[in-house]
Amino acid sequence: MYLFWQIVIGILAGYLAGKIMRGRGYGVLIDLLLGIVGSILGGIVFGILGLYAAGLIGRLVVATAGAVLLIYIARRLK
Repeated sequence: MYLFWQIVIGILAGYLAGKIMRGRGYGVLIDLLLGIVGSILGGIVFGILGLYAAGLIGRLVVATAGAVLLIYIARRLK
């Protein structure tokens, strides 16, 4: 069940990150996939910084921050 919620939060984070990072995007589907991977990246980055987010909203914020970071990196490499 945890994996299901992580995927759902990742999809929501990808959608939000796509809206935050306007401009020439990758499309809705790629933004959602980047959100799923970004949620993992956000958890790693926040863990390294020693920050912890509890609850659904906290996990959504962490995942969105990770997705924004991942989209930013992907656009710079493109």
